[in-house]
Amino acid sequence: MADIRLKTSTTTIRHFDKERYVTVTALVQTGFLTGELNADLSEKLAQFPFPKGFSYKVAGEVESQEESFAGIEIIILITIFGLFGVLILEFKTFKSTLIVLSVIPLGIIGAILILYFTGQTLSFTATIGLIALAGIEVKNSILLVDFTNQLRQDGATLEEAIQKAGEIRFVPILLTSLTAIGGLLPLVIEYSPLYSPLALVLIGGLISSTLLSRLVTPVLYKLLPPRLDTDKV
Repeated sequence: MADIRLKTSTTTIRHFDKERYVTVTALVQTGFLTGELNADLSEKLAQFPFPKGFSYKVAGEVESQEESFAGIEIIILITIFGLFGVLILEFKTFKSTLIVLSVIPLGIIGAILILYFTGQTLSFTATIGLIALAGIEVKNSILLVDFTNQLRQDGATLEEAIQKAGEIRFVPILLTSLTAIGGLLPLVIEYSPLYSPLALVLIGGLISSTLLSRLVTPVLYKLLPPRLDTDKV
């Protein structure tokens, strides 16, 4: 009736959407970046001649990033419009709002550079760091622009207000940035793939925005002086 004998076979047969699949996993060796390895692997897989009926899907870190970044565009838009709305209510002029928001690109420059030089990728946590960085930069810029407006309302000329505000507010803004950087340094020193990119983005962005805003913000205020309530119509 039957010939009974032992034979090796697959212990489990896995299915996903009614398709059989197998999972190939690997750990990244120390000193290599997961993002770069995934990019190289995807490029080689795209050129590999798979047999008919076979296909592949890169999962793991790539799949997690896709899920994490889903809807991040909406969050960024909400953040931008939220900042814009709050600044309009605060200053009641488009020019002041534009001057304050001009520091955001200055911080992005430093954030991207520090990620590049440290060999990090623009991960999900790094993107969250960019969003948080925008709020910190705007806070510092508000201190400078609002004080410049107050000096003009007290009777100072445009050039005097810009110069005096830059001199008086520079130290508080610098100390605020240094305090934030000091608090973030432990996250960088005690390296973590999850939190360190976020801390690096904040540190790089604070350094570049603090230094570059010393030049950009006064120039923009000079070119686009906001209209104040004391100005004659």
